Amino acid sequence: MRYLTIKNFLAFAFYITIHTNLMAEAREELAYRLKSSVVKVHVGTKNGGHGVGTGVAISKDLVATNCHVLANSIGVSISKYGENFVPVALKADWKHDLCILRFQYADLTPVELGDSDHLHYEQAIFSIGFPGGPPKPQYTEGKIKALYPLDDSHIIRTDASFVMGASGSPVFNDEGQLLGISTFKSPGKNAYYYNLPVKWVKALLAQTETTSMETDVSPFWDATELERPFFMRVVQPFKNEKWDDLMAVAESWVQSEPDSAEAFYYAGIAEENRGHLIQAQQHFAKALALEPEHLAAKAALACTKKTKLACDTHF
Repeated sequence: MRYLTIKNFLAFAFYITIHTNLMAEAREELAYRLKSSVVKVHVGTKNGGHGVGTGVAISKDLVATNCHVLANSIGVSISKYGENFVPVALKADWKHDLCILRFQYADLTPVELGDSDHLHYEQAIFSIGFPGGPPKPQYTEGKIKALYPLDDSHIIRTDASFVMGASGSPVFNDEGQLLGISTFKSPGKNAYYYNLPVKWVKALLAQTETTSMETDVSPFWDATELERPFFMRVVQPFKNEKWDDLMAVAESWVQSEPDSAEAFYYAGIAEENRGHLIQAQQHFAKALALEPEHLAAKAALACTKKTKLACDTHF
């Protein structure tokens, strides 16, 4: 019986390995095809500089990107296969940092718009963009690590990293459907990477066009500290290990959004590090009740039941 059990286990492990490898190969092949829909966005700045971002074709003549890539520029173009195209019109949601450029004769290959209303923690995703401005688009894999309610949708945090030049990069699911647009990250090491939902792209399609790149509207993520969403306000006290400050923000978050698993998770982290392990366990348990696939909360709850030295949940 022991021989059969080990044999079955090895067969299962082999199956998982093969399946994982096949999934990775399929995702990379899909990403290769989708690269034809991803464009580099070039902007001229008022001080004579040159900026680079990323855009994704959502129709043969429409490209979605971040508004902050375009804002107050003196010239915009996209490049694809060595050709440059200049937009003829713009649809802008400056508050949400989402813009759609319209072109003539670009004949782009559009992606399929997915559904950002039914995402889940640990869902596999991948992104394609121009981080650092390379000549060819780069491919990055990751998973959804958090979903933050904002207005009528969710901000999507993933562990698929990006740097300057990748603003506007499309985020896809394993079927190649567009889920979001990479937009901003937290400062410093071990950054958090935030993406706008495709739901806002769909909503923007119904808005009127303009030709002006000028705006005095700041995106929500560029607001003053106290006006920013709670999910942004917890980052610095968390990373700087200011546990009393983190607890103050988390308590306000819990009161404002009692159905937020993230609010309870950060309250638990603050209490854990202030030595209040029972309260921390309660917060982590509540986070898991609201979001069963919250891996960080699972690990944190487990470690608070061990010695304090065993706890290392800050990821």
